Amino acid sequence: MGIVKGYFKSEFAKYNIEVSVHAPYYINFANPDEELIQKSIGYILSSLKRLKHMGGKRCVFHPAAPGKQNREEAFLATMRNTERMLEAVFAEGYSDMILCPETMGKINQIGTVDEILKICSLNNIFIPTFDFGHINSREKGILKGKDDYKRIIDKIFEVLGEERAKKIHIHFSKIQYGNSGEIRHLTMEDTTYGPEFEPLAEVLIDYNMTPVIISESDGTQAEDSLYMKNVYYNMLTLNN
Repeated sequence: MGIVKGYFKSEFAKYNIEVSVHAPYYINFANPDEELIQKSIGYILSSLKRLKHMGGKRCVFHPAAPGKQNREEAFLATMRNTERMLEAVFAEGYSDMILCPETMGKINQIGTVDEILKICSLNNIFIPTFDFGHINSREKGILKGKDDYKRIIDKIFEVLGEERAKKIHIHFSKIQYGNSGEIRHLTMEDTTYGPEFEPLAEVLIDYNMTPVIISESDGTQAEDSLYMKNVYYNMLTLNN
Protein backbone atom coordinates (compact mmCIF):
# COMPACT_ATOMS: atom_id res chain seq x y z
CA MET A 1 0.00 0.00 0.00
CA GLY A 2 2.85 2.37 0.84
CA ILE A 3 4.36 1.81 -2.60
CA VAL A 4 1.05 2.65 -4.29
CA LYS A 5 0.64 5.83 -2.22
CA GLY A 6 4.19 6.88 -2.98
CA TYR A 7 3.70 6.19 -6.69
CA PHE A 8 0.71 8.52 -7.07
CA LYS A 9 2.40 11.26 -5.08
CA SER A 10 5.57 11.08 -7.17
CA GLU A 11 3.66 10.91 -10.47
CA PHE A 12 1.58 13.97 -9.64
CA ALA A 13 4.74 15.83 -8.64
CA LYS A 14 6.59 14.75 -11.80
CA TYR A 15 3.94 16.27 -14.05
CA ASN A 16 3.38 19.31 -11.81
CA ILE A 17 -0.24 18.36 -11.14
CA GLU A 18 -1.81 20.00 -8.09
CA VAL A 19 -4.17 17.52 -6.47
CA SER A 20 -7.37 18.39 -4.64
CA VAL A 21 -10.11 16.14 -3.33
CA HIS A 22 -13.83 16.61 -2.84
CA ALA A 23 -15.02 15.20 0.47
CA PRO A 24 -18.23 13.07 0.44
CA TYR A 25 -21.40 14.94 -0.51
CA TYR A 26 -23.32 13.68 2.52
CA ILE A 27 -21.34 15.79 4.99
CA ASN A 28 -23.78 18.00 6.91
CA PHE A 29 -22.52 20.15 9.78
CA ALA A 30 -26.04 21.41 10.50
CA ASN A 31 -27.34 17.95 11.35
CA PRO A 32 -28.86 17.80 14.87
CA ASP A 33 -27.82 14.14 15.21
CA GLU A 34 -24.54 13.91 17.15
CA GLU A 35 -23.61 10.57 15.62
CA LEU A 36 -23.95 12.01 12.12
CA ILE A 37 -21.85 15.05 13.06
CA GLN A 38 -19.10 12.70 14.18
CA LYS A 39 -19.38 10.88 10.87
CA SER A 40 -19.12 14.18 8.99
CA ILE A 41 -15.95 15.03 10.91
CA GLY A 42 -14.65 11.55 10.10
CA TYR A 43 -15.30 12.04 6.39
CA ILE A 44 -13.19 15.20 6.44
CA LEU A 45 -10.34 13.47 8.27
CA SER A 46 -10.46 10.49 5.92
CA SER A 47 -10.39 12.80 2.90
CA LEU A 48 -7.41 14.69 4.29
CA LYS A 49 -5.55 11.43 4.94
CA ARG A 50 -5.96 10.32 1.33
CA LEU A 51 -5.18 13.79 0.03
CA LYS A 52 -1.92 13.87 1.96
CA HIS A 53 -0.94 10.48 0.56
CA MET A 54 -1.27 11.97 -2.94
CA GLY A 55 0.73 15.07 -2.10
CA GLY A 56 -2.25 17.41 -2.31
CA LYS A 57 -3.37 20.24 -0.05
CA ARG A 58 -6.95 21.28 -0.86
CA CYS A 59 -10.04 19.49 0.43
CA VAL A 60 -13.37 20.81 -0.87
CA PHE A 61 -16.55 20.11 1.10
CA HIS A 62 -20.23 21.04 1.14
CA PRO A 63 -20.98 22.64 4.52
CA ALA A 64 -24.58 21.76 5.33
CA ALA A 65 -28.30 21.58 4.59
CA PRO A 66 -30.85 22.92 7.10
CA GLY A 67 -33.32 20.05 6.92
CA LYS A 68 -36.29 20.93 9.16
CA GLN A 69 -34.42 23.67 11.04
CA ASN A 70 -34.81 27.30 10.15
CA ARG A 71 -31.86 28.73 8.26
CA GLU A 72 -30.48 30.83 11.12
CA GLU A 73 -30.43 27.88 13.53
CA ALA A 74 -28.90 25.65 10.87
CA PHE A 75 -26.13 28.12 10.11
CA LEU A 76 -25.28 28.60 13.79
CA ALA A 77 -25.06 24.81 14.12
CA THR A 78 -22.89 24.68 11.01
CA MET A 79 -20.46 27.18 12.52
CA ARG A 80 -20.31 25.33 15.86
CA ASN A 81 -19.74 21.95 14.27
CA THR A 82 -17.25 23.29 11.77
CA GLU A 83 -15.22 24.57 14.73
CA ARG A 84 -15.38 21.07 16.23
CA MET A 85 -14.20 19.63 12.92
CA LEU A 86 -11.37 22.15 12.91
CA GLU A 87 -10.24 20.99 16.37
CA ALA A 88 -10.13 17.39 15.10
CA VAL A 89 -8.20 18.42 11.98
CA PHE A 90 -5.51 20.09 14.10
CA ALA A 91 -5.46 17.26 16.64
CA GLU A 92 -4.86 14.71 13.86
CA GLY A 93 -1.92 16.68 12.47
CA TYR A 94 -3.49 18.18 9.34
CA SER A 95 -2.82 21.84 10.11
CA ASP A 96 -0.72 22.08 6.94
CA MET A 97 -3.72 21.26 4.73
CA ILE A 98 -6.33 23.60 3.24
CA LEU A 99 -10.09 23.23 3.79
CA CYS A 100 -12.30 24.69 1.06
CA PRO A 101 -16.03 25.06 1.89
CA GLU A 102 -18.05 25.47 -1.29
CA THR A 103 -20.78 27.88 -2.38
CA MET A 104 -23.90 25.86 -3.17
CA GLY A 105 -26.38 25.99 -6.03
CA LYS A 106 -29.67 25.10 -4.34
CA ILE A 107 -31.50 27.72 -2.31
CA ASN A 108 -32.19 25.32 0.59
CA GLN A 109 -28.49 24.54 1.12
CA ILE A 110 -26.06 26.36 3.41
CA GLY A 111 -23.55 27.96 1.09
CA THR A 112 -24.25 31.53 0.03
CA VAL A 113 -21.27 33.77 -0.71
CA ASP A 114 -21.64 35.44 2.71
CA GLU A 115 -22.07 32.14 4.57
CA ILE A 116 -18.94 30.67 3.01
CA LEU A 117 -16.94 33.77 3.85
CA LYS A 118 -18.13 33.58 7.47
CA ILE A 119 -17.02 29.95 7.68
CA CYS A 120 -13.65 30.86 6.19
CA SER A 121 -13.27 33.64 8.76
CA LEU A 122 -12.99 30.99 11.50
CA ASN A 123 -9.37 30.16 10.69
CA ASN A 124 -6.72 30.74 8.03
CA ILE A 125 -6.77 27.02 7.17
CA PHE A 126 -9.97 27.79 5.21
CA ILE A 127 -9.84 29.03 1.63
CA PRO A 128 -13.24 29.27 -0.06
CA THR A 129 -14.40 27.29 -3.06
CA PHE A 130 -16.39 29.67 -5.21
CA ASP A 131 -18.48 27.67 -7.64
CA PHE A 132 -19.63 30.42 -9.96
CA GLY A 133 -22.11 28.12 -11.68
CA HIS A 134 -23.69 27.49 -8.28
CA ILE A 135 -23.74 31.19 -7.44
CA ASN A 136 -25.33 32.00 -10.78
CA SER A 137 -27.94 29.24 -10.31
CA ARG A 138 -28.81 30.18 -6.75
CA GLU A 139 -29.31 33.82 -7.75
CA LYS A 140 -31.10 32.94 -11.02
CA GLY A 141 -28.61 34.35 -13.49
CA ILE A 142 -26.86 37.07 -11.48
CA LEU A 143 -23.53 36.74 -13.32
CA LYS A 144 -23.99 38.72 -16.53
CA GLY A 145 -20.60 40.41 -16.93
CA LYS A 146 -17.29 41.50 -15.46
CA ASP A 147 -18.77 43.85 -12.85
CA ASP A 148 -20.89 41.04 -11.41
CA TYR A 149 -17.79 38.92 -10.85
CA LYS A 150 -15.90 41.91 -9.45
CA ARG A 151 -18.53 42.51 -6.76
CA ILE A 152 -18.02 38.97 -5.49
CA ILE A 153 -14.23 39.00 -5.77
CA ASP A 154 -14.07 42.39 -4.02
CA LYS A 155 -16.03 40.95 -1.11
CA ILE A 156 -13.55 38.07 -0.80
CA PHE A 157 -10.64 40.51 -0.60
CA GLU A 158 -12.49 42.63 1.94
CA VAL A 159 -13.41 39.76 4.26
CA LEU A 160 -10.43 37.38 3.94
CA GLY A 161 -7.58 39.67 2.92
CA GLU A 162 -5.37 39.67 -0.14
CA GLU A 163 -3.30 36.56 0.57
CA ARG A 164 -6.21 34.14 0.79
CA ALA A 165 -8.37 35.96 -1.76
CA LYS A 166 -5.73 35.65 -4.46
CA LYS A 167 -5.52 31.86 -4.18
CA ILE A 168 -9.17 30.84 -3.83
CA HIS A 169 -10.45 27.54 -5.19
CA ILE A 170 -12.86 27.87 -8.14
CA HIS A 171 -15.33 25.43 -9.66
CA PHE A 172 -16.76 26.49 -12.98
CA SER A 173 -19.46 25.20 -15.29
CA LYS A 174 -22.64 26.37 -16.89
CA ILE A 175 -25.68 25.16 -14.94
CA GLN A 176 -29.39 24.94 -15.69
CA TYR A 177 -31.45 26.46 -12.88
CA GLY A 178 -35.06 26.96 -11.80
CA ASN A 179 -37.02 28.44 -8.90
CA SER A 180 -35.11 26.34 -6.34
CA GLY A 181 -31.71 27.03 -7.89
CA GLU A 182 -29.43 24.46 -9.50
CA ILE A 183 -30.99 21.74 -11.66
CA ARG A 184 -28.12 20.19 -13.62
CA HIS A 185 -24.63 20.87 -14.90
CA LEU A 186 -24.19 21.70 -18.57
CA THR A 187 -21.22 22.15 -20.90
CA MET A 188 -19.46 25.29 -22.09
CA GLU A 189 -21.41 25.03 -25.35
CA ASP A 190 -24.65 26.03 -23.61
CA THR A 191 -25.96 29.42 -24.71
CA THR A 192 -29.02 29.65 -22.46
CA TYR A 193 -28.00 29.57 -18.80
CA GLY A 194 -24.37 30.58 -18.33
CA PRO A 195 -22.38 31.93 -16.67
CA GLU A 196 -19.64 32.89 -19.13
CA PHE A 197 -16.00 32.31 -18.20
CA GLU A 198 -14.43 35.17 -20.15
CA PRO A 199 -15.43 38.02 -17.79
CA LEU A 200 -14.22 36.00 -14.80
CA ALA A 201 -10.86 35.46 -16.51
CA GLU A 202 -10.56 39.22 -17.00
CA VAL A 203 -11.13 39.85 -13.29
CA LEU A 204 -8.62 37.16 -12.26
CA ILE A 205 -5.98 38.79 -14.46
CA ASP A 206 -6.84 42.33 -13.33
CA TYR A 207 -6.50 41.30 -9.68
CA ASN A 208 -3.34 39.23 -10.29
CA MET A 209 -5.00 36.16 -8.78
CA THR A 210 -3.65 32.60 -8.87
CA PRO A 211 -6.63 30.36 -8.06
CA VAL A 212 -7.05 26.66 -8.71
CA ILE A 213 -9.83 26.31 -11.31
CA ILE A 214 -11.69 23.01 -11.75
CA SER A 215 -14.12 22.33 -14.59
CA GLU A 216 -17.39 20.74 -13.46
CA SER A 217 -18.96 20.49 -16.92
CA ASP A 218 -21.24 17.55 -17.64
CA GLY A 219 -19.00 14.98 -19.32
CA THR A 220 -16.64 17.45 -21.01
CA GLN A 221 -14.40 18.36 -18.10
CA ALA A 222 -11.16 17.82 -20.05
CA GLU A 223 -12.33 19.76 -23.11
CA ASP A 224 -13.79 22.62 -21.10
CA SER A 225 -10.73 22.80 -18.84
CA LEU A 226 -8.62 23.28 -21.96
CA TYR A 227 -11.05 25.90 -23.24
CA MET A 228 -10.76 27.89 -19.99
CA LYS A 229 -6.99 27.53 -19.98
CA ASN A 230 -6.77 28.87 -23.53
CA VAL A 231 -9.11 31.78 -22.77
CA TYR A 232 -7.06 32.71 -19.71
CA TYR A 233 -3.64 32.51 -21.38
CA ASN A 234 -4.80 34.32 -24.51
CA MET A 235 -6.07 37.20 -22.35
CA LEU A 236 -2.89 37.16 -20.29
CA THR A 237 -0.78 37.40 -23.46
CA LEU A 238 -2.84 40.34 -24.76
CA ASN A 239 -2.51 42.15 -21.43
CA ASN A 240 1.27 41.79 -21.50
